[in-house]
Amino acid sequence: MPNRNYTRGRSAEYRSMLTLRKDGWMVSRSAASHGAVDVFAAKEGKILLVQVKSGKARATKEELEELVRWGESSNGDAEVWYYKGRGKVVKMRVHAAKRGGH
Repeated sequence: MPNRNYTRGRSAEYRSMLTLRKDGWMVSRSAASHGAVDVFAAKEGKILLVQVKSGKARATKEELEELVRWGESSNGDAEVWYYKGRGKVVKMRVHAAKRGGH
């Protein structure tokens, strides 16, 4: 039986995926990866990489640095989505892709 924190985190990841799908994104979850990116999304040539946190969990400095590297290497946007009580989500952009010339 998975522990409560894992179950809560997985639930928040699925809510994130549902939110993105409703907005027209193609979405995939990086299940049990323990990496910086929990949800990968693509729409109209854009890439969004999301680290999902729930409850009192916070992204570590190392997770944020890795998330930024993912954003830079994919020319995508990277965000951390914090799920707080009653389903409220706070989205924090950690990397904005540089669109246009290389």
